[in-house]
Amino acid sequence: MINLKEFEVWFVTGSQHLYGEETLKQVAAHSQEIAQSLNGAAAIPVSVVFKPVVTTPEEIYRVCAEANAAKQCIGVVAWMHTFSPAKMWIRGLQILQKPMAHLHTQFNRDIPWGEIDMDFMNLNQSAHGDREFGFMVSRLRLNRKVVVGHWQDEEVLQQLGAWTRAAAGWNDWQGARFVRFGDNMRFVAVTEGDKVEAEMKFGYSVNYHGIGDLVQVINAVSDGDLDALVEEYATTYNLADKLKKGGEQHSSLRDAAKIELGLRKFLVDGNFKGFTDTFEDLHGMVQLPGIATQRLMADGYGFGGEGDWKTAALVRAMKVMGAGLPGGNSFMEDYTYHFDPKNPLVLGSHMLEICPSIANGKASCEIHPLGIGGKADPVRLVFNVDGGAALNASIVDMGNRFRLLVNTVEAVAPQHELPKLPVARVLWKPMPDMKTGCAAWIYAGGAHHTCYSQNLTAEHMADFAEIAGIEYVLIDQDTRLHQLKQELRWSEVYHQIKG
Repeated sequence: MINLKEFEVWFVTGSQHLYGEETLKQVAAHSQEIAQSLNGAAAIPVSVVFKPVVTTPEEIYRVCAEANAAKQCIGVVAWMHTFSPAKMWIRGLQILQKPMAHLHTQFNRDIPWGEIDMDFMNLNQSAHGDREFGFMVSRLRLNRKVVVGHWQDEEVLQQLGAWTRAAAGWNDWQGARFVRFGDNMRFVAVTEGDKVEAEMKFGYSVNYHGIGDLVQVINAVSDGDLDALVEEYATTYNLADKLKKGGEQHSSLRDAAKIELGLRKFLVDGNFKGFTDTFEDLHGMVQLPGIATQRLMADGYGFGGEGDWKTAALVRAMKVMGAGLPGGNSFMEDYTYHFDPKNPLVLGSHMLEICPSIANGKASCEIHPLGIGGKADPVRLVFNVDGGAALNASIVDMGNRFRLLVNTVEAVAPQHELPKLPVARVLWKPMPDMKTGCAAWIYAGGAHHTCYSQNLTAEHMADFAEIAGIEYVLIDQDTRLHQLKQELRWSEVYHQIKG
């Protein structure tokens, strides 16, 4: 279980000694009150920790160094209660390795019209103190999120909460390990990429293990553990008759359970946060992992089909970012279209591996032929997905940079029965409309694999891209193809110059 409350963001307030000790005591008291309020806000899932007010270059450098070294600290929220001369911040900001949000607020919401005097003005200088700080952050070319408004406003809390979730996803990538069982699907382009550059840019590593390494662990599964998991399947899902004890394919259910137990042990023992596989490399395995992959995703692991390690890592990050929110996140693929002019839809699915965290009810545990891969019929969970606001996200390697694409969509509950489609599935309408959304995705080079999210928004993903320092392309209700194509060209020029 992912518990974001275990992580901290540090609330750091800047000031200076010009105003005297009494003013600094008020600054500290106000800052502590704000930090405590943010810590208790339902919209902010992590712990907000007050840090003593910083007033000198040495104090600023020290708190930034401490933030870098603190394992639980995933980011810093900076605020200038008074004027804090920004040259003091240069060395500290230059070494800061954690994400930063700049909260442009002030302690009081309203101007006390009948009582305001110069003492009040000297204490409450955020309006220009934060601008001085903002100049220096821009001068240093540092990425950050700027949130403007009173610290008790719900919109401010929601924006800070979105940023903390993005920071948690980024923190989870640092030092993360992902395993590829087998290699990339043969001749496929978009699932490839520069794993060395990804480790340098994103902080996670991707390494290969042969299927034989996994099969060895699968074959060592005990009968007792196997019996217990098969029983869990029977009580958790609507089990097809042929898979029940005494059914003609009950042995296939046991094979699937054995794969899950072995795969789970391999991931736990190797401290992996996600994995990929491919149906083209299953040597020694009885069936392609179906229910195993689905259940592991539901427990927070990332997954990418056909060797797609970038999507596996993204699925993991988005599961961390969405922890505790209603709905789920899943590996997904745009599979086929419904081109009815009056009701165009995308049907998203995959061969087997859609996460039940997005299911609209109790899933059915079924077995059907796969048709590819040349192995025994795989066991999988079959379910529909409710309608509602959602998004698809994809990371692609453009050669000189990584690009994060996001398309907001409106999911649609199934309008017809699908009795012969033996996989989990979801229907959606791309924003701003079917033709524009699909064309925009293709112009931007988006992959056919994505992470489908019911609980994250474009703001979460934009914050994540900002923290990661990568290109972000949003396709939403405001997208116009001509403008998007121009922006893609401008971005290409920018990255050629930058690179």
